Amino acid sequence: DPYNDFRPSPGKITVLHQPGGHGVRVDSHAYAGYVIPPFYDSMIGKLITIARTRNEAIDTMYRALSEYVIKGVKTTIPFHLQLMQDERFRSGDFNTKFLEGFQLR
Repeated sequence: DPYNDFRPSPGKITVLHQPGGHGVRVDSHAYAGYVIPPFYDSMIGKLITIARTRNEAIDTMYRALSEYVIKGVKTTIPFHLQLMQDERFRSGDFNTKFLEGFQLR
C-alpha cells in the first residue's frame, strides 16, 4: 500500500486485467480469485517494458501501468504512475535519496 508506508495488502484479487502489447511483459502468478495471504512475498508480479530509448520505455511503462487493473488489494501502481511522470526520474537526474522527497499524491 503506497499510501500506508508500503505495507503489505493481503486479500483476494477480485478483478485482474494485465496489460500487453509490443514491448510489454508481465511475469506473475496472480489471477482473479487468487488470495494473497498475510505472510507473503510482496512481489505478486513484475511489469517489464522495453523500447529503443529510456523515454520510450518509460512511456510504454506508463501506458502499461494505466491499462493494469487489479481490484481487491492495494498495489504500487499509483506510485509508479506518478514516478513515470516525474521530470527528475524521466531525465535520470536522481540519486539514492530521490524517494525521500518524493510525495505520492
